[in-house]
Amino acid sequence: MLKVENVYKTFNAGTINEKKAIQGLNLHLEPGDFVTVIGGNGAGKSTTLNLVAGVFLADRGKITLDGQDITKQPEYVRAKLLGRVFQDPMLGTAADMEIEENLAMAYRRGKRRGLSWGVTNNERELYFERLKMLDLGLENRMNSKVGLLSGGQRQALTLLMATLQKPKLLLLDEHTAALDPKTAARVLELTEEIVTKDSLTTLMITHNMKDAIHYGNRLIMMHEGKVIYDVKGEEKKQLHVSDLLKKFEECGGETSDRMLLA
Repeated sequence: MLKVENVYKTFNAGTINEKKAIQGLNLHLEPGDFVTVIGGNGAGKSTTLNLVAGVFLADRGKITLDGQDITKQPEYVRAKLLGRVFQDPMLGTAADMEIEENLAMAYRRGKRRGLSWGVTNNERELYFERLKMLDLGLENRMNSKVGLLSGGQRQALTLLMATLQKPKLLLLDEHTAALDPKTAARVLELTEEIVTKDSLTTLMITHNMKDAIHYGNRLIMMHEGKVIYDVKGEEKKQLHVSDLLKKFEECGGETSDRMLLA
């Protein structure tokens, strides 16, 4: 589903602030893979997601999504193929619009727009059922402004919006990092439910090593812009946090406070 082949990305090239963020990255995802991504600060995790999403263009290399070369495509063209949830719960929704209006925008992503009424009755039924699945009571508040919701509710709504039109690839950039532990756990449960139900190919960045081990069928560790560890299946299930810490230290990485505290 996703092929990242020998990709490089350098920021501020030729200056004193030059940063080689991605160095010969190779990463292949099969359809339905749920891959958790860990690594220290500056390992290239978020840059990788941004390169796939088109926020940045690769200096060299090739990115293919479902057989389509997207290496040079701008972000707005790739948007119809991707779903994305950011770390900040405020980024994925429009606060001044109603819940159903936000869902309607997500539902129309990549489709032609007409002059008919904004939200049809059939759509409302769909939104009601999908919101009900979240078990947050939002199905009874579809005319409420999104700005009135809590951070956890907004992030759950963003997750629903990102997957309403089944994307080729779902990108989750530390999407629970800004939430309290209880809310973060619920959003992760919802993530697993949605990803499993729709067999979504997913890349999830996390600093929480327990979550990286528990969720998904595959785990990769990045360091200095490369994948240094790639494990899946039964081998992944047998991992412990201590194993990941040891592997990280072997490659000379510095474990951040966030990784240790998580």
